[in-house]
Amino acid sequence: MTIKYIDQIDLKSKKVLIRVDFNVPYDSSMNITDDTRIKATLPTIKKCLESNSKVILVSHLGRPKGKAVAEMSLKPAAENLSGHLGKEVQFITDQIGSSDLKTKIDSLKDADVVLLENIRFYPEEEKNDDEFGKKLASLADVYLNDAFATAHRGHASNDAITRYVPVCAAGYLLKDEIEYFNKAMKNPERPLGAIIGGAKVSSKLDALKNMITKVDFLIIGGGMAFTFMKANGLKVGKSLLEEDLVDTAKQIMKDASSRNVEILLPTDIVCAAEFKNESPSTIVAADSMPDDQMGLDVGPDSIRIFSEKIKSAKTIVWNGPMGAFEMSNFADGTNKIAELLAESDCLSIVGGGDSVTAVNQAGVADKISYISTGGGAFLELIEGKDLPGFVALDK
Repeated sequence: MTIKYIDQIDLKSKKVLIRVDFNVPYDSSMNITDDTRIKATLPTIKKCLESNSKVILVSHLGRPKGKAVAEMSLKPAAENLSGHLGKEVQFITDQIGSSDLKTKIDSLKDADVVLLENIRFYPEEEKNDDEFGKKLASLADVYLNDAFATAHRGHASNDAITRYVPVCAAGYLLKDEIEYFNKAMKNPERPLGAIIGGAKVSSKLDALKNMITKVDFLIIGGGMAFTFMKANGLKVGKSLLEEDLVDTAKQIMKDASSRNVEILLPTDIVCAAEFKNESPSTIVAADSMPDDQMGLDVGPDSIRIFSEKIKSAKTIVWNGPMGAFEMSNFADGTNKIAELLAESDCLSIVGGGDSVTAVNQAGVADKISYISTGGGAFLELIEGKDLPGFVALDK
């Protein structure tokens, strides 16, 4: 796949439409509570401003289902970005395709910045409507995609638009996502390991199948580990179990073994009688799970073994928590993985909401080689899928 990057194109005084990801959380008063995604786009926006580009920003927020929803307006994002840039970001609500919008865009001066209203207020966006893509394209000389978190969606603002803008490229954020993923999965320094967690095997099945063709070892934690433990003949008590995938888990382990890929499962479990933070917990060996208990985290012996493996690796990809991370009393395993990666000398790449939250809460984000901004998009990459947003830029 050959994708042009922002540094390879002429931006000088061009009208540059940038697909950004300002899908940030608001509180009940529409105050932004975490502007990480807005800050992540600053390098691309600032590069355009240095080139005296006229910057047109397009983003979605939430799932308004093709209708204008006041609580999902991007106006707070425009105000937030204005603060980061130290200059006004004009917020424009004119309809895409209207003469009023075209007039405003055509009258922009060099280094002006505008943010259009939520692109998902238009039903044509998620339908990847070709005509809608053409209307978006009519606003710009150059198109930059800097929204990795939506790259797995074939929508008008990252696919149809690319058919009509003469110059298309990836912004700095998207460039980093592509290059770090390639370092990890296409040309890795070995040993290459993956840590895959989360609740269900079914949600990570394609990722697991793809990973065992790439990695030297695979650590499996979270609720999905119990399906693998059951496949190994162990009792799992009341733990989360996908009975219909036990045979699939057996096959994955068999395929991994045939490729000399080591799969590491928890050796001890933090368990409790109920899925509640205040439920009293005990630590048991993985082969001694009581019938009336459920596993909610990996235990200290598991972390010790995982630690040795992580220390041996040159490259690690992590997606998904080791336990019921949303409950503080069962978050230790996930937090310890974050700390181990931070202490490691390996190239560490972290993606997925809970994993990213863990490295932030542990205060070690600055010690992780790369933290992906996309949850679903990151997962689809490690599943081996081609992302529509990438394919569109490759045209």
